[in-house]
Amino acid sequence: MAHPRTDPAWGTLLDLGERAGGPLHLRLVRALRAAVVDGRIAPGSALPPSRSLAADLGCSRWVVTEAYAQLVAEGYVEARGGSATRVRTVPAGRAPSYELRVQQAAWKPEFDMVPGMPDLREFPRKRWADAVREATGTLTPTDFGYPDPAGHHALRERIAAYLVRGRGAALDAGQLVVCGGTLDGVLRLSRALRAAGHTHVALEDPGWSRLRTAVTAAGLTAVAVPVDDDGLRVDLLRREPRVRAVIVAPAHQFPTGVVLSPLRRAELVAWARETDGLIMEDDYDAEFRYDRHPVGTLQGTAPERVALMGSLSKTLSPALRIGWTVVPPGVTGLLDGLYAADAAGSPPPVIDQAAFSRFLESGAYDRHLRASRLRYRRRRDSLLTEIAGRLPRHRVSGAAAGFHLLLHLTGCAAGDVVRGAARRDVRLADLAEYTAGEAAAPGGALVIGYGNLADSALPEAVRRLADAIREAGGPAAPAR
Repeated sequence: MAHPRTDPAWGTLLDLGERAGGPLHLRLVRALRAAVVDGRIAPGSALPPSRSLAADLGCSRWVVTEAYAQLVAEGYVEARGGSATRVRTVPAGRAPSYELRVQQAAWKPEFDMVPGMPDLREFPRKRWADAVREATGTLTPTDFGYPDPAGHHALRERIAAYLVRGRGAALDAGQLVVCGGTLDGVLRLSRALRAAGHTHVALEDPGWSRLRTAVTAAGLTAVAVPVDDDGLRVDLLRREPRVRAVIVAPAHQFPTGVVLSPLRRAELVAWARETDGLIMEDDYDAEFRYDRHPVGTLQGTAPERVALMGSLSKTLSPALRIGWTVVPPGVTGLLDGLYAADAAGSPPPVIDQAAFSRFLESGAYDRHLRASRLRYRRRRDSLLTEIAGRLPRHRVSGAAAGFHLLLHLTGCAAGDVVRGAARRDVRLADLAEYTAGEAAAPGGALVIGYGNLADSALPEAVRRLADAIREAGGPAAPAR
């Protein structure tokens, strides 16, 4: 009998059920979970590579990677850099314990270059603490009761003023709802759209996979639309007659970093007007532009067709869970849907909302953004210098804004580099992880985040990256 650590679970019969049972990735989660719990997949067994299982099932690789990610989060399987995804050692019939789920996230690499995290060392602790203290002292007894589902009135007014002043938006506070972040806003909007009769929502491909999860969780079908150097392919969006809503990040698309061109902006607004559709604008990384002036919101040019979403996750901290959603004026059903109890997620605590209101009012937020912009630009320039010196034959793109960039690889596969970097205690992201279809570039690319990486760590992090690329067969300059 084969040792369980080397016994792959490739031949396991998986009952995916009927299509009416929900999206394919959720049916795959249920099938794999059942196989683990009843012992048909033994503890320690390796699950098939995502591409192999996707080919066997006749589906996209995204379906499998999303299912594996859910099982990792639940503690049934474990994924380690440079190794297969394996079933955890959990007694059959028992749910994984809290301790096992915590252990799954235990790897804290020396150099974490996964995108999406701001510089947490530079969180303005003292100014935020002052804002919390001041807000707590000025809140009325009524403020400590059940919160307004739309958000604290003072914060709504100040966010609205900030968006008009700093982002070129067109709104009043009555159109704005404070929520628990961009994903919460997407989930609320998706549920409201479903109640209004929508069945499909288009998303950028490649794109942030959790947006797709939120859309499908609301009971809508996510439709991937490719992105090129000018942004979302509106011509391909027009070929989807069942789609009347789309999520797009026009100022800085994740993960490619492209900006939606003026022509595409006009085409997208025209599409929304022709189809009586809705554009959900993710104002991702819009505050951090380095090589050109900031790009204003699409919502400011077509407020009757665009719902604007933003958050503090990239500007201050994801731990605050403060975001906002602006809905088009006059669309009362959509606004009511955002308030509905079954649509709302967990709203931010009122004290935190009031603290951010004070933070905005005092000018501390603007000062923090200016300092962050300078810091990220210096760090980006240093990273580009290191890459140019050690990896001159690999092309960089998407570096004009935000705090991540794409490194297009030559002569090696991105997955091999990710695994090789993990063995060197460096965490990297493969562009293919964010692709719903089969549109990954030949050879692939890495999505390299530098927001939460210390300036002093850049040379060593890039040196280890170069070693991993060299090991995978790609060109790299000799070690200095």
